Amino acid sequence: MKDKTALIVTSIAPPNAVLQSLAQGCLEQDVEFIVIGDEPSPPDFKLEGCRFYGLAEQRELGLRFALKCPTRHYARKNIGYLEAIRVGAAVIIETDDDNIPIEGFWAERSRRQTVNAISNAGWVNVYRYFTDANIWPRGLPLDRILSAIPAFESLDQQDIDCPIQQGLADENPDVDAIYRLALPLPQSFRKDRRVALYAGSWSPFNSQNTTWWRDAFPLLYLPAYCSFRMTDIWRSFIAQRIAWVNDWAILYHEPTVRQERNEHNLMRDFKDEVPGYLNNTAICEALGKLSLKPGTDQLSNNLRVCYEELVRMELIGHQELDLIEAWVADLEEVSRNTKI
Repeated sequence: MKDKTALIVTSIAPPNAVLQSLAQGCLEQDVEFIVIGDEPSPPDFKLEGCRFYGLAEQRELGLRFALKCPTRHYARKNIGYLEAIRVGAAVIIETDDDNIPIEGFWAERSRRQTVNAISNAGWVNVYRYFTDANIWPRGLPLDRILSAIPAFESLDQQDIDCPIQQGLADENPDVDAIYRLALPLPQSFRKDRRVALYAGSWSPFNSQNTTWWRDAFPLLYLPAYCSFRMTDIWRSFIAQRIAWVNDWAILYHEPTVRQERNEHNLMRDFKDEVPGYLNNTAICEALGKLSLKPGTDQLSNNLRVCYEELVRMELIGHQELDLIEAWVADLEEVSRNTKI
């Protein structure tokens, strides 16, 4: 990989087969591998090729966010992003400890893409471009899961700036609890397509196989004071909305991981997803009405505006705004002190 790249994972597991595979790949590809632990993490975690940060190490990094963020929460992954920026990463890849890299994962990634692109289409079930199965990504409003999408062949091919790219996952892809309770798995996706969504086209993306380039780093922020099952989904809506004012698109591409999903309580997942089922459409309508400013120097301010709106809607706790300020302050500081 040409640009300095970091791979970020959160995990409370000991070094399992997935973490070992990721660490080996990072050693071979000269990728910085950062694992962020939490309270249940093993105290003696050791894995060659990996920099592991337990809670004690996180609190010693001098990050405001590390001291303020709740424990036992996926949003602590933000600490890994900040540390990756500090060590000079120009590209950040994120995944989880149950995603096994497959062909293409370690290939060099390109920010600009010449791909079929779609705009002003409203909600798009992007999975339907990669399979004929009745399947949809977690976060897609339930009243849109059967909606038709423009034919792939009808989309114009364009050269587009895509500083945020979502890779799919085979076998156990990112779907909601309703899908898992009612419909079949495993499911896999075709490998010969890519599609970019830009202004006016919404589709959720997750944090399981996602690549970010430096210009978009402020949009990595995962909220802490909301449902665990919505933290990366609501982040994706905010990132999309801010991307539009910068003439950026979100790329969705072929699967480069295979998920062997960690154990989940599906009814608990369903409960945690209810805020999304009920509010995702309203969130995007509200975000669409916001007045945002273009420019990478406006990303943090736009982030504040978007989260203030979700707090106003009483979907995210007001404590989030304090965390946002910690994130922005830390981001500015680690960016100044980047080790290149």
